[in-house]
Amino acid sequence: MDSELFQNYSEEGRDLIRKAYDVAANALEGVVRSDGAPFIQHPLAVAHIVSDEIGLPPECVAAVFLHEAIRMGKDVDIRSLKLDESIYTMVDGLNKIATIKPKDTRLEAENYKKLIIQYSTDPRVTVLKLADRLEVMRSLSIFPKASREHKVLETLMLYIPLAHQLGLYNMKREMEDIYLSYAEPEQYRLITNKLKATQKDREKLMAEFIEPLKVKLSDAGIRYKLKIRTKAAYSIWCKMVKQKVPFEGVYDVFAIRFIIDCPDDPKLEKDLCWQVYSFVTEEYEPDTSRLRDWVTHPKTNGYESLHITVKNREGASVEVQIRTRRMDDIAENGFASHWSYKGIKHEETLDKWLAAVRYALEHPDTDGPEDLPHPPSKDIFVFTPTGELRILPAGASVLDFAFSIHSNIGSRCVSGKVNGKPVPIKEKLRTGDVVEILTSRNQHPAPDWINYVVTAKARQKVKQALAEGEVKRASAGRELLERRLKNWKLEFPDEMLTEMMKKRKMTSVNAFFAAVGEGEIDVNEIKEYILTEEQRRQEALEAAQAAESAKVRRLETDSSDDILVINARDLKGLDYKMARCCHPVFGDDVFGFVTRESGIKIHRITCPNAARLIESFPYRIQKVRWADSPSSGSFQVTLRITAAQEGAVLNKIMEVVNNFKVSMRSFNVSENARGGTYEISLKILVPSHVELDKVVSQIRAQRHVLKVNRV
Repeated sequence: MDSELFQNYSEEGRDLIRKAYDVAANALEGVVRSDGAPFIQHPLAVAHIVSDEIGLPPECVAAVFLHEAIRMGKDVDIRSLKLDESIYTMVDGLNKIATIKPKDTRLEAENYKKLIIQYSTDPRVTVLKLADRLEVMRSLSIFPKASREHKVLETLMLYIPLAHQLGLYNMKREMEDIYLSYAEPEQYRLITNKLKATQKDREKLMAEFIEPLKVKLSDAGIRYKLKIRTKAAYSIWCKMVKQKVPFEGVYDVFAIRFIIDCPDDPKLEKDLCWQVYSFVTEEYEPDTSRLRDWVTHPKTNGYESLHITVKNREGASVEVQIRTRRMDDIAENGFASHWSYKGIKHEETLDKWLAAVRYALEHPDTDGPEDLPHPPSKDIFVFTPTGELRILPAGASVLDFAFSIHSNIGSRCVSGKVNGKPVPIKEKLRTGDVVEILTSRNQHPAPDWINYVVTAKARQKVKQALAEGEVKRASAGRELLERRLKNWKLEFPDEMLTEMMKKRKMTSVNAFFAAVGEGEIDVNEIKEYILTEEQRRQEALEAAQAAESAKVRRLETDSSDDILVINARDLKGLDYKMARCCHPVFGDDVFGFVTRESGIKIHRITCPNAARLIESFPYRIQKVRWADSPSSGSFQVTLRITAAQEGAVLNKIMEVVNNFKVSMRSFNVSENARGGTYEISLKILVPSHVELDKVVSQIRAQRHVLKVNRV
């Protein structure tokens, strides 16, 4: 171990850490992480979190190294080191927690925390476990995909709530944002890019807010620092989904925080916080219903602060937080970090904090459920009887679960058992359920099954099974119709077949011919339809050709004026072009980037290049907005489509395009023999994102279409 490390401890403390490190280094020699790096890097990084970020004593750092030595090493005798008994107690607790598997608790956070309390006679063990998980999240990219997803889920359901309860808000916030960056990467990119793009606006608002208060605070002799506290991307995302609003609809994206510089005297701290509160509420109109007084009555995890929401001069709501420097240290990093930072070796204070840790673990609901934002639930997590985890969308049934295991099991499913109790196939599942499937060889999918499933796989397999039952009936119907048409010397082209299917609201050719074979559709009705529609068909074809020619002429005469759907104030005379890296469409959330030679390039806010441009060239970012209505021009969009190798699917996709106000530029198809799919590149011209959304939605709805992505 480098002698320069852990300089914040005494020589005696560093000697203790060095002994523990040497034991771990020997035990872990040759052991590597998923990326091939030496495994000793993991406990070393955890030790730095414990020491530098949380501020626990050297005994805790030593426990980290010895725990990993025992967990990963062989026959390690740490008792021979003759250390303080508290270190062995922490190591034993960490070793026991490491044996807990999420399936043992059915991913119920409360059960998991109860196990941690049971295994932790020393509450510091819980804090060390959180430090370990934070390092894992920071290193998430080195793990295989399956392992990464498992750790992300564990962190969301188990470790983030623990960090919140213990008041380790910096740790909680970081783990939440890492979770969001992996679980919802596009939403994470959108939120973080918008936070960067609006940073100057927040700084301006803060400067305007404090201006009328400066004299009062100065005259009162109050020394303070202002900080913009921006809500974490994860918390913003939770509010966007819960309230069904865009980023701009989350009004408390940030708060203005007063950090008062004063001695650590409880009475003086409280008096100064309320004095600043009175100055703020004298100048600005407060919303007293949103007052939170955690100065008079701190939370059990040690959090102290005054929160109030006021209206500024423009009538916008602004959250204001008032606290002292000591309170801010504790709020961000916990009690232990504060006292370490202050350089005070006060065992009594540390003991109080650890007692608060234990109390928080044993009383999880003390602070109220509103303090912890819960993610909007899109998925449920259920288990097979052997403990294998299955992730399904909310609302999934026993039948969905059966198809997720195997198509044949789904097709033969007759019922199930949930947590040991018999249930029908349409029973809805919940997170933590243990599901067993019962099957029968005589069982076959029925038409009403389509109403019992929500997963794409189950719906596809049910439809496929039902379609196979139609094949025989359809074959007989087709043969009957072809024989009659031959006698009448008539043709029934695909275009007329499609139109007749639309009128009868039929989605497949097999269903149509099956109806003919069963007599639901009279062949004489088809004959009459052919005779009466022949003339109209010709007229419709000519009209379509004329419309296509008009679209081509508009495209050929397209000019830069068509792109001026963007209204950028005070920048008249500049050219505007849509960035080719993300191809914005009218109505997309966009921003302008002023180039040196090509005027303004318009990018989507979710463009892969957006973060780099906003961060590296903030002075070249131009606020832009779309005009109230789209211009006469069109926007080119490329769609990448993956579909099963079914001949009709290509015609269906082209038919969808022709049904909307879009123009097709190219349609390229390649076959993926190994995957049994078509890989389709479709370029179209659309007037706005509204029309684009319709096209994408209809293509996704087509049978055999597996995936549609906008490039």
